[in-house]
Amino acid sequence: MKYDVKDIKLAVRGALRIEWASNNMPVLRLIKQRFLKEKPLKGLKIAACLHVTTETGVLAEVLKAGGAEVFICASNPLSTQDDVAASLVKNLKVSVFSIKGEDTKTYYSHIKSALEVKPDITMDDGADLVSTIHQRPAYLHKNIIGGTEETTTGVIRLKALASENKLRYPIIAVNDALTKHLFDNRYGTGQSTIDGIIRATNKLIAGSNFVVAGYGWCGKGVAMRAKGMGAKVIVIEIDPLRALEAVMDGFEVMPIMQASRIGDIFVTVTGDINVIRREHFKAMKDGAIVSNSGHFNVELDIDGLKLLSKSKKVIRDFVEEHTLKDGRRIYLLGEGRLINLAAAEGHPASVMDMSFANQALSAEYMANNYKKLKKQVYSVPEKIDKNIARLKLKSLGVKIDVLTPQQKKYLASWEMGT
Repeated sequence: MKYDVKDIKLAVRGALRIEWASNNMPVLRLIKQRFLKEKPLKGLKIAACLHVTTETGVLAEVLKAGGAEVFICASNPLSTQDDVAASLVKNLKVSVFSIKGEDTKTYYSHIKSALEVKPDITMDDGADLVSTIHQRPAYLHKNIIGGTEETTTGVIRLKALASENKLRYPIIAVNDALTKHLFDNRYGTGQSTIDGIIRATNKLIAGSNFVVAGYGWCGKGVAMRAKGMGAKVIVIEIDPLRALEAVMDGFEVMPIMQASRIGDIFVTVTGDINVIRREHFKAMKDGAIVSNSGHFNVELDIDGLKLLSKSKKVIRDFVEEHTLKDGRRIYLLGEGRLINLAAAEGHPASVMDMSFANQALSAEYMANNYKKLKKQVYSVPEKIDKNIARLKLKSLGVKIDVLTPQQKKYLASWEMGT
């Protein structure tokens, strides 16, 4: 079995951490029980380009329970938990190609290693796996029947491919599931981003000017948690509806240049490029902390920051101090990569339970329905989405009402009025 991890001896610790995560992922446990009996993924090879964390370890167990061969590479150079990678190799016999802190060359070589197995299904978080496939001759991957995509950034890239009629196989946008983005993006990103910033800096959030660039579901979560910790939250937006929503939610909204002059802590969560640029760094006050929780570090103009700097040094783990030519210092966290995974552990398992339940059930759906699907990006079927919500409620001990026959009839008719 081929693999490339930091140290296989870390497997014992990784197994315990995966077990802890599994204890908080009841929906996936229920799916695993059914998969063990039915083997819906039997004979399929799945190449997964995901954050190699404890929660991904639990997903890998479920996919293997379903009969699949699983091959994993990292979707971010800094998000890998090396003990988890070692445990997956040693205890679950999963081929893992992932080392925390790997350089760009190694990162893409690991993606290529995962593709060497000629997978039937791809699982992506950011679409780097699919992007690599689409830069190769089509015949190399003609056996791929479908895929899934975990994150907003990846869905954007895949829809761009589909709009140009270049997408080679159907893909389910797991990120678009309500049980994913309403919870993972909002509560998961919100908590884990604040966690990453605090672990990296040990700064007090209360009383700070906390700037959130982007007010999608991730931005809403970060703003909500920062406000809850006593920060004065400022939101940056380009969409008038989201900007208005932020105002109605009680946040101050302003252009990024204005916020640059007063912000203490900055977080980008937009999915776009160069959100905080050279001119914004130039306007920041001494001691400003800059971080990103969007999928790629391109949200920050890091090259522009380097041009403004006369020196830089790593002053704490995941904290790079850039001293500008006039003596002001700006602190870049986690090399501009996902701070919630670079400096912390990513989303809590109880939230990823729903996200990865979508991954597992979407893979099953693709295996059963790929012949009927066109080469485009699909939403997670509503039936799967609602089933996951029901399973999550059940695991929490929460019961809800059901419609009476009369209520069902009323909602399906037009005759009854006032």
